[in-house]
Order: sequence, then structure tokens, then C-alpha cells
Amino acid sequence: MNKFIILCVIAAAVSSTLAETCQKPEVSASAYVTEDATVLTTIAFTTQFTLKCSNGVKGVSLYAEVEGKTLPAVRLSADNKYQVSWTEDIKKARSGDYNVNLFDEEGYAALRKAIRNGEDTSSVKPLAVVVLNHPGAYLGPWVNSELLAAFLAAFVTYTAFSAKWKLLS
Repeated sequence: MNKFIILCVIAAAVSSTLAETCQKPEVSASAYVTEDATVLTTIAFTTQFTLKCSNGVKGVSLYAEVEGKTLPAVRLSADNKYQVSWTEDIKKARSGDYNVNLFDEEGYAALRKAIRNGEDTSSVKPLAVVVLNHPGAYLGPWVNSELLAAFLAAFVTYTAFSAKWKLLS
């Protein structure tokens, strides 16, 4: 029994040392951001990307970090397509570029350690960075159409009664 346990420990150690990491990653990405926020309370951010490693590694577990939030990257298919999504409150969502830092398991462990120890997280180098651009959200017109219609009706009524009083006097 002890020999079996020792053999399992040795096998686990060997497999962890032989586990490949992604070398020279190349990322091609597309993104979607909610731009019409007239009836919404949150802005949705979604980026879908393909990871290509020079050493041909597939199925890498990825994690993302966006402005202090850590998120899992969901693998969509076996050919290294991933997706990262999150939402922000309309008042907190800013327009401009968002850097989505991608980490493998080792990098994510180093990031979590830096967060836990209160260290600067920018010292942890990401595997790759995806830039997502948010042009801003349309919050609706400055003047609502109902208010404009009410003012226009009041103006027409005032003009009609003014003309009537001038004709009768």
C-alpha cells in the first residue's frame, strides 16, 4: 500500500513538471459592449478570443483580471476559443479602453497571492492582454419627447387663446 502511494506521488510530481505552459501566446479577439443604456441599469462587456501558442498547447485554463476584478475565462471549444464577460453599473462604467489581463494557472496563483498579501498586482506579468474599447453608452435624449410635447401643447394653447382675445377685444 505504501509503495502505491509513493508511486502516485512520484507520478503526480513528474506530470506536474512535464505540464506544458503556453509559449509566445498570440491572441485575436472580438468584443461586444452594450451601447444603448436608455432602459438598462448595467453595461455588459463581452470579449471572445482565440489563443494560439507557439508550442501548440491546447486546453489551457485561463483566468482574467479587469480593473481589480478576477474572472474565469470560459473555454468555448477545443480549438482554444475563450470568452470573458462581466457587467458594470452604468454610473461606474467609463468610456475608453479596458485591459483584460489573461493568466494561466501559475500566473493566476501569483496574482491571488499578490492580492492576498496586499502587494501591487501590476508586478505579476499576464500571459496576454486583450484590449476592449467601450465608446460610451447612450443614455437617451436630453429632453424627453413627452416633456417636449407638453411644452408644445402649452405654447399652442397660449398662442390660440392670445389670438382669440385679440380678435374679441
